Amino acid sequence: MTVTADLNVSARDKAPGDVPRHVAVIMDGNGRWAVQRGLPRTEGHRAGVAALRRIVRHSAARGVEFLTLFSFSSENWSRPAAEVGFLMSLLHRFVRRDLAEIHRQGVRVTMIGEREGLEPSILGLILEAEELTRNNTGMTLVVAFNYGSRNEILRATRKVAERVAAGELAPGEIDEATISANLDTADLPDPDLIIRTSGEQRLSNFLLWQAAYSEFYFPDLHWPDFDEHALDEAFAAYAERDRRFGGLSAKVAR
Repeated sequence: MTVTADLNVSARDKAPGDVPRHVAVIMDGNGRWAVQRGLPRTEGHRAGVAALRRIVRHSAARGVEFLTLFSFSSENWSRPAAEVGFLMSLLHRFVRRDLAEIHRQGVRVTMIGEREGLEPSILGLILEAEELTRNNTGMTLVVAFNYGSRNEILRATRKVAERVAAGELAPGEIDEATISANLDTADLPDPDLIIRTSGEQRLSNFLLWQAAYSEFYFPDLHWPDFDEHALDEAFAAYAERDRRFGGLSAKVAR
């Protein structure tokens, strides 16, 4: 299965007012989906890739500008070696089978997460995807790989500290914008909506800084069952939220 729908959607096809600009997804429940069906956990991950393709396609069709997918956390390396190896093989297959089509549809791919220490073959795939799609102007697909938010904040803090030590920045000049500019997401808007499938209601070290004013949505569906209709339901719930950003009303704030 490949991404075949036209992702370059015109403004007239976008439903006004109900689609978040930046959607972030914690794709949870692949293993539980498989266990419930008496299947190996690897089959859940395989089905999860099919769900990923559906959601990338439908997000772009609905007019989402940025879609961030939590594909592999820095903690996931502690899983059994066979499962980690299978996940890496899925990444290889996804890039090899789908990158050309994603590129043709104008999607730009970028990665957030710790790159230092990654196997050359994995890092090469990531760099290939980024380079091929660098100048695309459609939806930006952000792949959070080997990502942990505390590690991201730690790395950003070290960068700022190095500037202070070099005399380039005074401690009193450090503000929120300074930290944000040194995060992996420096070129991205904060997520408007964060979806976590499988009914779990926690962030699990995902976009901790960026999620300060995000809306959250926790469907009971496991990720392989999360489809276009489920995403539309998430957007409908989001459209009903009153985002105040610390004020009395989003309407007043505007």
